[in-house]
Amino acid sequence: QVQLVESGGGLVQAGDSLRLSCTGSGRTLSSLTMEWFRQAAGKEREFVAGMSTSGGRTSYADSVEGRFTISRDNAKNTVYLQMNSLKPEDTAIYYCAADTFTLAIITTPGAMNYWGKGTLVTVSS
Repeated sequence: QVQLVESGGGLVQAGDSLRLSCTGSGRTLSSLTMEWFRQAAGKEREFVAGMSTSGGRTSYADSVEGRFTISRDNAKNTVYLQMNSLKPEDTAIYYCAADTFTLAIITTPGAMNYWGKGTLVTVSS
């Protein structure tokens, strides 16, 4: 079992930055592919960013490429999502997810088998 807890969401203005954290228990996150997804009101959950085991490879959605950065702190068993130059369209609930089956970064939510409960990010214009 893997338990994931997100934190760091909040209300910010366009252009601001936020750093989301995802702290894990029950399993060492460095051995797992870790990903961030988001879901805006009335929309489907979508891939945001992913990192392969040991941080060897990262992948980003086109909409966040160059603004968001995924990283790990293995000592804290935590994965981060640094979000810069936030836009109102980034408003969503952000979820951390773990894939315990594959090493690849898979952008389909259905491929992830552990999820946190999410943290809300609201970006005002």
